Amino acid sequence: MTSSRVRRPHRIVVPTRNDPLLRRFTELIGGPLGRHSSPGTVDPGFFTVERVLVILTTIAALVSVLIKNPCRVNGWSTPQHFYMACYSDWPELFHSRGLADGVFPFLTEGAPFEYPVLLGLLAGATALLVPLAGSDQARALAYFDINAVLVAAVWIVTVIATARMTNRRPWDAAMIAVAPGIVLAGTINWDLWAVMLATLGMLSFARNRPVAAGIFIGLGTALKLYPLLILGAVLVLAIRSGKFRPLVLSTGAAAATWLVVNVPFMIKDFGGWQYFLTFTQDRGAGYSSVWFAYNEVAERLGWGEVGAEFINFWAFALFAAACAGIAVLGLTVARRPRMAQLVFLIVAAFILTNKVYSPQFVLWLVPLVALARPRWTSFLVWQLMEALHWWAIWMFLAKETSGGSSQNNLDSPYYVLAVVAHILATVYIMWRVVGDMVEPEYDVVRAVGADDPQGGPFDRAPDRWLLPWSTGSSTEQVASAEPRSYTSDDVPTKAAP
Repeated sequence: MTSSRVRRPHRIVVPTRNDPLLRRFTELIGGPLGRHSSPGTVDPGFFTVERVLVILTTIAALVSVLIKNPCRVNGWSTPQHFYMACYSDWPELFHSRGLADGVFPFLTEGAPFEYPVLLGLLAGATALLVPLAGSDQARALAYFDINAVLVAAVWIVTVIATARMTNRRPWDAAMIAVAPGIVLAGTINWDLWAVMLATLGMLSFARNRPVAAGIFIGLGTALKLYPLLILGAVLVLAIRSGKFRPLVLSTGAAAATWLVVNVPFMIKDFGGWQYFLTFTQDRGAGYSSVWFAYNEVAERLGWGEVGAEFINFWAFALFAAACAGIAVLGLTVARRPRMAQLVFLIVAAFILTNKVYSPQFVLWLVPLVALARPRWTSFLVWQLMEALHWWAIWMFLAKETSGGSSQNNLDSPYYVLAVVAHILATVYIMWRVVGDMVEPEYDVVRAVGADDPQGGPFDRAPDRWLLPWSTGSSTEQVASAEPRSYTSDDVPTKAAP
Protein backbone atom coordinates (compact mmCIF):
# COMPACT_ATOMS: atom_id res chain seq x y z
CA MET A 1 0.00 0.00 0.00
CA THR A 2 1.41 3.37 -0.98
CA SER A 3 0.51 6.75 0.45
CA SER A 4 0.48 9.93 -1.54
CA ARG A 5 1.12 13.34 -0.11
CA VAL A 6 -1.84 15.66 -0.56
CA ARG A 7 -0.76 19.06 -1.82
CA ARG A 8 -2.35 21.81 0.24
CA PRO A 9 -3.02 25.32 -1.06
CA HIS A 10 -0.14 27.74 -0.63
CA ARG A 11 -0.52 30.24 2.17
CA ILE A 12 0.18 33.75 0.97
CA VAL A 13 2.64 36.07 2.66
CA VAL A 14 0.85 38.69 4.76
CA PRO A 15 2.47 42.14 4.57
CA THR A 16 1.55 43.10 8.15
CA ARG A 17 3.50 40.08 9.40
CA ASN A 18 6.30 40.05 6.90
CA ASP A 19 7.20 43.73 6.49
CA PRO A 20 8.55 45.53 9.57
CA LEU A 21 7.28 48.95 8.43
CA LEU A 22 3.72 47.79 7.76
CA ARG A 23 3.68 45.81 11.01
CA ARG A 24 4.32 49.01 12.98
CA PHE A 25 1.60 50.91 11.10
CA THR A 26 -1.22 48.46 11.90
CA GLU A 27 -1.57 49.15 15.61
CA LEU A 28 -4.56 51.47 15.10
CA ILE A 29 -6.49 48.71 13.33
CA GLY A 30 -5.67 45.91 15.74
CA GLY A 31 -2.12 45.03 14.81
CA PRO A 32 -0.75 42.43 12.39
CA LEU A 33 -2.85 39.50 11.21
CA GLY A 34 -2.87 36.69 13.79
CA ARG A 35 -0.44 33.80 13.52
CA HIS A 36 -3.22 31.21 13.44
CA SER A 37 -5.10 32.72 10.50
CA SER A 38 -4.61 31.05 7.13
CA PRO A 39 -4.58 33.53 4.24
CA GLY A 40 -4.73 31.83 0.87
CA THR A 41 -6.42 28.68 2.19
CA VAL A 42 -9.64 30.20 3.56
CA ASP A 43 -12.29 31.79 1.33
CA PRO A 44 -12.08 35.58 1.90
CA GLY A 45 -15.52 36.22 0.42
CA PHE A 46 -15.83 39.19 -1.92
CA PHE A 47 -12.60 40.87 -0.86
CA THR A 48 -10.06 38.65 -2.57
CA VAL A 49 -6.53 39.94 -2.96
CA GLU A 50 -7.06 40.86 -6.60
CA ARG A 51 -10.33 42.68 -5.93
CA VAL A 52 -8.73 44.70 -3.15
CA LEU A 53 -5.85 45.54 -5.49
CA VAL A 54 -8.32 46.71 -8.15
CA ILE A 55 -10.07 48.92 -5.60
CA LEU A 56 -6.75 50.41 -4.45
CA THR A 57 -5.66 51.05 -8.04
CA THR A 58 -8.99 52.68 -8.92
CA ILE A 59 -8.72 55.04 -5.95
CA ALA A 60 -5.12 55.89 -6.88
CA ALA A 61 -6.16 56.54 -10.50
CA LEU A 62 -8.89 58.94 -9.32
CA VAL A 63 -6.32 60.77 -7.17
CA SER A 64 -4.00 60.96 -10.18
CA VAL A 65 -6.72 62.70 -12.21
CA LEU A 66 -7.63 64.93 -9.26
CA ILE A 67 -4.05 66.22 -9.18
CA LYS A 68 -4.54 67.33 -12.79
CA ASN A 69 -7.85 69.01 -11.98
CA PRO A 70 -6.49 72.60 -11.96
CA CYS A 71 -5.61 72.13 -15.62
CA ARG A 72 -8.80 70.24 -16.36
CA VAL A 73 -10.78 73.24 -15.08
CA ASN A 74 -8.61 76.10 -16.33
CA GLY A 75 -6.98 74.53 -19.37
CA TRP A 76 -3.38 73.60 -20.12
CA SER A 77 -1.39 76.77 -20.70
CA THR A 78 2.18 77.89 -20.09
CA PRO A 79 3.40 78.56 -17.42
CA GLN A 80 0.30 77.84 -15.34
CA HIS A 81 0.37 74.09 -16.01
CA PHE A 82 3.90 74.01 -14.56
CA TYR A 83 3.11 76.09 -11.50
CA MET A 84 0.03 74.00 -10.76
CA ALA A 85 2.05 70.80 -11.40
CA CYS A 86 -0.67 69.46 -13.68
CA TYR A 87 1.28 69.31 -16.95
CA SER A 88 0.49 66.47 -19.36
CA ASP A 89 1.84 65.68 -22.81
CA TRP A 90 -1.60 64.60 -24.00
CA PRO A 91 -3.29 68.00 -24.50
CA GLU A 92 0.02 69.52 -25.64
CA LEU A 93 0.50 66.92 -28.37
CA PHE A 94 -3.19 67.04 -29.24
CA HIS A 95 -2.75 70.60 -30.49
CA SER A 96 0.95 70.91 -31.39
CA ARG A 97 1.10 67.70 -33.47
CA GLY A 98 -2.16 68.34 -35.28
CA LEU A 99 -4.12 65.50 -33.67
CA ALA A 100 -6.97 67.95 -33.06
CA ASP A 101 -7.08 68.66 -36.80
CA GLY A 102 -7.23 65.05 -37.93
CA VAL A 103 -3.52 64.29 -38.26
CA PHE A 104 -2.87 60.59 -37.63
CA PRO A 105 0.80 59.86 -36.82
CA PHE A 106 2.55 57.59 -39.35
CA LEU A 107 -0.52 57.61 -41.61
CA THR A 108 -0.74 61.32 -42.46
CA GLU A 109 1.95 62.43 -44.90
CA GLY A 110 4.34 65.17 -43.78
CA ALA A 111 3.45 64.91 -40.09
CA PRO A 112 6.54 63.64 -38.22
CA PHE A 113 6.04 62.23 -34.75
CA GLU A 114 8.86 61.90 -32.22
CA TYR A 115 7.70 58.60 -30.73
CA PRO A 116 7.81 54.96 -31.91
CA VAL A 117 5.16 53.61 -34.25
CA LEU A 118 2.80 51.91 -31.81
CA LEU A 119 2.68 54.94 -29.55
CA GLY A 120 1.92 57.14 -32.54
CA LEU A 121 -0.94 54.86 -33.56
CA LEU A 122 -2.25 54.93 -30.00
CA ALA A 123 -2.11 58.74 -29.94
CA GLY A 124 -3.95 58.95 -33.25
CA ALA A 125 -6.58 56.34 -32.36
CA THR A 126 -7.54 58.05 -29.10
CA ALA A 127 -7.78 61.39 -30.93
CA LEU A 128 -10.49 59.87 -33.16
CA LEU A 129 -12.65 59.43 -30.05
CA VAL A 130 -12.67 63.17 -29.33
CA PRO A 131 -15.90 64.94 -30.45
CA LEU A 132 -15.38 67.31 -33.37
CA ALA A 133 -17.65 69.96 -31.85
CA GLY A 134 -16.59 72.19 -28.98
CA SER A 135 -13.87 74.67 -28.10
CA ASP A 136 -10.17 73.86 -28.28
CA GLN A 137 -10.02 73.67 -24.48
CA ALA A 138 -13.02 71.36 -24.25
CA ARG A 139 -11.63 69.02 -26.91
CA ALA A 140 -8.20 68.95 -25.23
CA LEU A 141 -9.93 68.07 -21.97
CA ALA A 142 -11.82 65.26 -23.69
CA TYR A 143 -8.56 63.92 -25.13
CA PHE A 144 -6.97 63.97 -21.69
CA ASP A 145 -9.94 62.27 -20.04
CA ILE A 146 -10.14 59.53 -22.69
CA ASN A 147 -6.47 58.70 -22.24
CA ALA A 148 -6.73 58.92 -18.44
CA VAL A 149 -9.55 56.35 -18.41
CA LEU A 150 -7.61 54.02 -20.69
CA VAL A 151 -4.46 54.42 -18.57
CA ALA A 152 -6.45 53.56 -15.44
CA ALA A 153 -7.50 50.28 -17.09
CA VAL A 154 -3.89 49.65 -18.17
CA TRP A 155 -2.73 50.35 -14.61
CA ILE A 156 -5.18 47.76 -13.24
CA VAL A 157 -3.99 45.15 -15.74
CA THR A 158 -0.39 45.83 -14.73
CA VAL A 159 -1.21 45.38 -11.03
CA ILE A 160 -3.10 42.12 -11.57
CA ALA A 161 -0.41 40.74 -13.91
CA THR A 162 2.22 41.49 -11.27
CA ALA A 163 0.18 39.86 -8.52
CA ARG A 164 -0.17 36.71 -10.61
CA MET A 165 3.58 36.18 -10.99
CA THR A 166 4.59 36.65 -7.36
CA ASN A 167 3.82 33.10 -6.16
CA ARG A 168 3.01 33.47 -2.45
CA ARG A 169 3.43 37.27 -2.37
CA PRO A 170 0.49 38.78 -4.32
CA TRP A 171 0.27 41.73 -1.94
CA ASP A 172 3.58 43.01 -3.32
CA ALA A 173 1.53 44.30 -6.26
CA ALA A 174 0.00 46.84 -3.86
CA MET A 175 3.22 48.81 -4.32
CA ILE A 176 2.18 49.39 -7.92
CA ALA A 177 -1.45 50.05 -7.00
CA VAL A 178 -0.63 52.93 -4.64
CA ALA A 179 2.81 54.03 -5.88
CA PRO A 180 3.17 57.82 -5.49
CA GLY A 181 5.30 57.86 -8.63
CA ILE A 182 2.45 56.45 -10.72
CA VAL A 183 -0.14 58.69 -9.05
CA LEU A 184 1.95 61.74 -9.94
CA ALA A 185 3.33 60.75 -13.35
CA GLY A 186 0.91 58.17 -14.73
CA THR A 187 -1.10 60.72 -16.74
CA ILE A 188 1.84 62.59 -18.28
CA ASN A 189 2.36 60.30 -21.27
CA TRP A 190 1.54 56.81 -22.54
CA ASP A 191 4.39 55.06 -20.69
CA LEU A 192 2.02 52.91 -18.63
CA TRP A 193 1.02 51.13 -21.84
CA ALA A 194 4.62 50.02 -22.32
CA VAL A 195 4.81 49.08 -18.63
CA MET A 196 1.72 46.90 -19.03
CA LEU A 197 3.14 45.13 -22.09
CA ALA A 198 6.48 44.55 -20.37
CA THR A 199 4.70 43.17 -17.30
CA LEU A 200 2.53 40.86 -19.41
CA GLY A 201 5.72 39.70 -21.12
CA MET A 202 7.27 38.82 -17.77
CA LEU A 203 4.06 37.10 -16.66
CA SER A 204 4.07 35.00 -19.82
CA PHE A 205 7.69 34.05 -19.23
CA ALA A 206 6.91 33.18 -15.61
CA ARG A 207 4.25 30.78 -16.94
CA ASN A 208 6.83 29.18 -19.26
CA ARG A 209 5.39 30.72 -22.44
CA PRO A 210 8.44 32.30 -24.09
CA VAL A 211 6.74 32.91 -27.44
CA ALA A 212 3.89 34.86 -25.82
CA ALA A 213 6.47 36.69 -23.74
CA GLY A 214 8.33 37.65 -26.89
CA ILE A 215 5.15 38.94 -28.53
CA PHE A 216 4.41 41.23 -25.59
CA ILE A 217 8.02 42.39 -25.44
CA GLY A 218 7.97 43.12 -29.18
CA LEU A 219 4.77 45.14 -28.85
CA GLY A 220 6.22 47.00 -25.87
CA THR A 221 9.40 47.80 -27.80
CA ALA A 222 7.28 49.16 -30.67
CA LEU A 223 5.78 51.57 -28.14
CA LYS A 224 8.81 52.37 -25.95
CA LEU A 225 12.32 50.96 -26.17
CA TYR A 226 12.81 49.70 -22.63
CA PRO A 227 10.81 46.40 -22.72
CA LEU A 228 13.53 45.07 -25.04
CA LEU A 229 15.91 45.13 -22.07
CA ILE A 230 14.06 42.19 -20.51
CA LEU A 231 15.81 39.95 -23.03
CA GLY A 232 19.16 40.95 -21.51
CA ALA A 233 18.15 39.24 -18.28
CA VAL A 234 16.94 36.20 -20.24
CA LEU A 235 20.34 36.02 -21.94
CA VAL A 236 22.23 35.97 -18.62
CA LEU A 237 19.96 33.28 -17.18
CA ALA A 238 20.19 31.22 -20.37
CA ILE A 239 23.99 31.26 -20.25
CA ARG A 240 24.08 30.34 -16.59
CA SER A 241 21.52 27.52 -16.85
CA GLY A 242 22.48 26.31 -20.32
CA LYS A 243 18.84 26.62 -21.41
CA PHE A 244 18.93 28.59 -24.66
CA ARG A 245 15.62 27.52 -26.15
CA PRO A 246 13.56 30.06 -24.11
CA LEU A 247 16.00 32.79 -25.18
CA VAL A 248 15.74 31.88 -28.87
CA LEU A 249 11.94 31.61 -28.80
CA SER A 250 11.32 34.84 -26.88
CA THR A 251 13.88 36.83 -28.87
CA GLY A 252 12.58 35.50 -32.18
CA ALA A 253 8.97 36.26 -31.27
CA ALA A 254 9.92 39.76 -30.08
CA ALA A 255 11.83 40.51 -33.29
CA ALA A 256 9.04 39.16 -35.50
CA THR A 257 6.40 41.17 -33.64
CA TRP A 258 8.41 44.37 -33.82
CA LEU A 259 8.95 43.88 -37.55
CA VAL A 260 5.26 43.21 -38.20
CA VAL A 261 4.40 46.51 -36.51
CA ASN A 262 7.19 48.60 -38.04
CA VAL A 263 7.95 47.28 -41.54
CA PRO A 264 4.72 48.54 -43.19
CA PHE A 265 5.49 52.08 -42.05
CA MET A 266 9.14 51.77 -43.03
CA ILE A 267 8.00 50.89 -46.54
CA LYS A 268 5.31 53.55 -46.66
CA ASP A 269 7.41 56.49 -45.46
CA PHE A 270 10.91 55.64 -44.25
CA GLY A 271 11.72 59.27 -43.48
CA GLY A 272 8.68 59.63 -41.27
CA TRP A 273 9.36 56.29 -39.61
CA GLN A 274 12.98 57.14 -38.74
CA TYR A 275 12.15 60.62 -37.45
CA PHE A 276 11.97 59.21 -33.92
CA LEU A 277 15.51 57.85 -34.28
CA THR A 278 17.01 61.01 -35.76
CA PHE A 279 15.20 63.17 -33.22
CA THR A 280 16.62 61.09 -30.39
CA GLN A 281 20.11 61.05 -31.92
CA ASP A 282 20.31 64.81 -32.52
CA ARG A 283 18.78 66.14 -29.33
CA GLY A 284 21.00 67.36 -26.51
CA ALA A 285 20.86 66.43 -22.85
CA GLY A 286 17.26 66.02 -21.73
CA TYR A 287 15.93 67.60 -18.57
CA SER A 288 16.69 65.69 -15.36
CA SER A 289 19.29 63.42 -16.93
CA VAL A 290 22.70 63.23 -15.31
CA TRP A 291 24.05 64.94 -18.44
CA PHE A 292 21.71 67.90 -18.09
CA ALA A 293 22.59 68.21 -14.41
CA TYR A 294 26.26 68.26 -15.33
CA ASN A 295 25.71 70.99 -17.92
CA GLU A 296 23.84 73.10 -15.36
CA VAL A 297 26.76 72.82 -12.94
CA ALA A 298 29.31 73.36 -15.72
CA GLU A 299 27.58 76.54 -16.84
CA ARG A 300 27.81 78.04 -13.35
CA LEU A 301 31.40 76.98 -12.76
CA GLY A 302 32.67 77.86 -16.20
CA TRP A 303 33.45 74.32 -17.24
CA GLY A 304 32.95 72.99 -20.73
CA GLU A 305 29.45 71.73 -21.41
CA VAL A 306 28.84 68.46 -23.27
CA GLY A 307 26.89 68.25 -26.53
CA ALA A 308 24.78 65.62 -28.26
CA GLU A 309 27.65 63.77 -29.96
CA PHE A 310 29.63 63.42 -26.72
CA ILE A 311 26.54 62.30 -24.79
CA ASN A 312 25.51 59.77 -27.44
CA PHE A 313 28.87 58.05 -27.24
CA TRP A 314 29.32 58.08 -23.48
CA ALA A 315 25.70 57.26 -22.65
CA PHE A 316 25.99 54.14 -24.78
CA ALA A 317 29.45 53.29 -23.42
CA LEU A 318 28.38 53.65 -19.79
CA PHE A 319 25.23 51.63 -20.33
CA ALA A 320 27.20 48.90 -22.11
CA ALA A 321 29.68 48.84 -19.23
CA ALA A 322 26.85 48.63 -16.72
CA CYS A 323 25.27 45.72 -18.63
CA ALA A 324 28.62 43.94 -18.73
CA GLY A 325 28.96 44.40 -14.98
CA ILE A 326 25.44 43.08 -14.37
CA ALA A 327 26.17 40.06 -16.58
CA VAL A 328 29.41 39.33 -14.71
CA LEU A 329 27.56 39.62 -11.41
CA GLY A 330 24.82 37.30 -12.64
CA LEU A 331 27.37 34.71 -13.72
CA THR A 332 29.46 34.99 -10.57
CA VAL A 333 27.22 35.02 -7.49
CA ALA A 334 26.78 31.71 -5.71
CA ARG A 335 23.05 31.42 -6.40
CA ARG A 336 21.43 32.18 -9.73
CA PRO A 337 19.83 35.66 -9.59
CA ARG A 338 16.11 36.04 -10.01
CA MET A 339 14.74 37.32 -13.32
CA ALA A 340 13.21 40.45 -11.75
CA GLN A 341 16.50 41.37 -10.07
CA LEU A 342 18.40 41.33 -13.36
CA VAL A 343 15.67 43.16 -15.30
CA PHE A 344 15.47 45.88 -12.66
CA LEU A 345 19.24 46.44 -12.66
CA ILE A 346 19.39 46.64 -16.46
CA VAL A 347 16.44 49.04 -16.79
CA ALA A 348 17.70 51.20 -13.91
CA ALA A 349 21.15 51.38 -15.52
CA PHE A 350 19.54 52.43 -18.79
CA ILE A 351 17.57 55.19 -17.08
CA LEU A 352 20.57 56.53 -15.19
CA THR A 353 22.91 56.63 -18.19
CA ASN A 354 20.38 57.74 -20.80
CA LYS A 355 20.53 61.27 -22.26
CA VAL A 356 16.88 61.81 -21.33
CA TYR A 357 15.03 61.32 -18.06
CA SER A 358 11.37 62.25 -18.30
CA PRO A 359 9.40 62.34 -15.01
CA GLN A 360 7.25 59.42 -16.18
CA PHE A 361 10.26 57.12 -16.55
CA VAL A 362 9.78 56.23 -12.88
CA LEU A 363 6.80 54.16 -14.07
CA TRP A 364 9.18 51.73 -15.75
CA LEU A 365 10.82 50.85 -12.46
CA VAL A 366 7.88 50.60 -10.05
CA PRO A 367 6.72 47.06 -11.03
CA LEU A 368 10.32 45.90 -11.21
CA VAL A 369 11.08 47.15 -7.70
CA ALA A 370 7.92 45.42 -6.43
CA LEU A 371 9.26 42.15 -7.88
CA ALA A 372 12.98 42.60 -7.26
CA ARG A 373 12.92 43.97 -3.71
CA PRO A 374 9.45 44.18 -2.16
CA ARG A 375 10.36 46.03 1.03
CA TRP A 376 8.13 48.99 1.84
CA THR A 377 10.74 51.08 3.69
CA SER A 378 13.14 51.13 0.74
CA PHE A 379 10.28 51.58 -1.70
CA LEU A 380 8.76 54.60 0.06
CA VAL A 381 12.12 56.33 0.56
CA TRP A 382 12.78 55.97 -3.18
CA GLN A 383 9.29 57.18 -4.06
CA LEU A 384 9.68 60.21 -1.79
CA MET A 385 12.79 61.26 -3.70
CA GLU A 386 10.98 60.74 -7.00
CA ALA A 387 8.07 62.89 -5.77
CA LEU A 388 10.55 65.61 -4.81
CA HIS A 389 12.04 65.48 -8.28
CA TRP A 390 8.57 65.50 -9.87
CA TRP A 391 7.77 68.80 -8.18
CA ALA A 392 11.19 70.32 -8.86
CA ILE A 393 11.10 69.68 -12.61
CA TRP A 394 7.87 71.66 -13.07
CA MET A 395 9.12 74.65 -11.09
CA PHE A 396 12.35 74.58 -13.08
CA LEU A 397 10.60 74.23 -16.43
CA ALA A 398 8.39 77.20 -15.60
CA LYS A 399 11.53 79.32 -15.46
CA GLU A 400 13.28 77.72 -18.44
CA THR A 401 10.42 77.65 -20.92
CA SER A 402 8.06 80.38 -19.80
CA GLY A 403 9.98 83.08 -17.97
CA GLY A 404 7.42 83.07 -15.18
CA SER A 405 7.55 85.09 -12.01
CA SER A 406 10.91 84.60 -10.29
CA GLN A 407 9.28 84.18 -6.90
CA ASN A 408 7.56 81.03 -8.17
CA ASN A 409 10.52 79.51 -9.99
CA LEU A 410 13.11 77.04 -8.78
CA ASP A 411 16.71 78.06 -9.34
CA SER A 412 19.05 75.58 -11.00
CA PRO A 413 21.13 74.62 -7.89
CA TYR A 414 18.04 73.36 -6.09
CA TYR A 415 16.81 71.63 -9.22
CA VAL A 416 20.17 69.88 -9.63
CA LEU A 417 19.96 68.75 -6.00
CA ALA A 418 16.53 67.23 -6.72
CA VAL A 419 17.95 65.42 -9.76
CA VAL A 420 20.87 64.11 -7.69
CA ALA A 421 18.43 62.97 -4.98
CA HIS A 422 16.39 60.92 -7.44
CA ILE A 423 19.59 59.43 -8.94
CA LEU A 424 20.97 58.47 -5.53
CA ALA A 425 17.63 56.97 -4.48
CA THR A 426 17.62 54.77 -7.59
CA VAL A 427 21.24 53.78 -6.99
CA TYR A 428 20.31 52.89 -3.41
CA ILE A 429 17.62 50.46 -4.57
CA MET A 430 20.10 48.98 -7.06
CA TRP A 431 22.63 48.52 -4.27
CA ARG A 432 20.10 46.70 -2.09
CA VAL A 433 19.11 44.43 -4.99
CA VAL A 434 22.78 43.61 -5.63
CA GLY A 435 23.12 42.84 -1.92
CA ASP A 436 20.22 40.38 -2.15
CA MET A 437 21.92 38.72 -5.11
CA VAL A 438 25.26 38.40 -3.35
CA GLU A 439 23.66 37.24 -0.08
CA PRO A 440 20.38 35.54 -1.08
CA GLU A 441 19.51 34.82 2.55
CA TYR A 442 18.50 38.49 2.74
CA ASP A 443 16.10 38.10 -0.21
CA VAL A 444 12.56 38.09 1.23
CA VAL A 445 11.16 36.46 -1.91
CA ARG A 446 13.36 33.43 -1.44
CA ALA A 447 12.85 33.40 2.31
CA VAL A 448 9.57 31.48 1.90
CA GLY A 449 11.00 28.64 -0.18
CA ALA A 450 10.66 30.18 -3.63
CA ASP A 451 13.49 30.19 -6.14
CA ASP A 452 12.51 32.46 -9.03
CA PRO A 453 8.74 33.09 -9.40
CA GLN A 454 9.32 35.06 -12.63
CA GLY A 455 11.98 32.71 -14.01
CA GLY A 456 9.68 30.33 -15.85
CA PRO A 457 11.93 27.69 -17.46
CA PHE A 458 14.87 28.91 -15.34
CA ASP A 459 13.05 28.43 -12.02
CA ARG A 460 15.02 25.88 -9.93
CA ALA A 461 17.29 25.15 -12.88
CA PRO A 462 20.81 23.94 -11.95
CA ASP A 463 23.86 25.81 -13.16
CA ARG A 464 25.61 24.73 -16.34
CA TRP A 465 28.17 27.50 -16.79
CA LEU A 466 29.72 30.06 -14.45
CA LEU A 467 32.67 32.39 -14.71
CA PRO A 468 35.89 30.76 -13.44
CA TRP A 469 36.16 33.03 -10.42
CA SER A 470 32.52 32.60 -9.35
CA THR A 471 31.78 31.90 -5.68
CA GLY A 472 30.22 28.53 -6.39
CA SER A 473 27.37 26.66 -8.02
CA SER A 474 23.76 27.30 -7.20
CA THR A 475 22.81 23.65 -7.62
CA GLU A 476 22.87 23.02 -3.88
CA GLN A 477 21.07 26.29 -3.23
CA VAL A 478 18.28 25.34 -5.63
CA ALA A 479 17.91 21.95 -4.06
CA SER A 480 17.59 23.52 -0.63
CA ALA A 481 14.92 25.86 -1.94
CA GLU A 482 12.36 23.13 -2.59
CA PRO A 483 8.93 23.96 -1.09
CA ARG A 484 8.78 23.40 2.62
CA SER A 485 5.91 23.18 5.09
CA TYR A 486 5.32 26.58 6.66
CA THR A 487 3.15 27.23 9.65
CA SER A 488 3.60 31.01 9.71
CA ASP A 489 4.95 33.88 7.69
CA ASP A 490 7.87 34.60 9.95
CA VAL A 491 10.44 37.05 8.72
CA PRO A 492 13.90 35.48 8.41
CA THR A 493 16.25 36.60 11.14
CA LYS A 494 18.65 38.07 8.56
CA ALA A 495 16.01 39.86 6.53
CA ALA A 496 16.95 43.50 6.10
CA PRO A 497 14.33 46.30 5.99
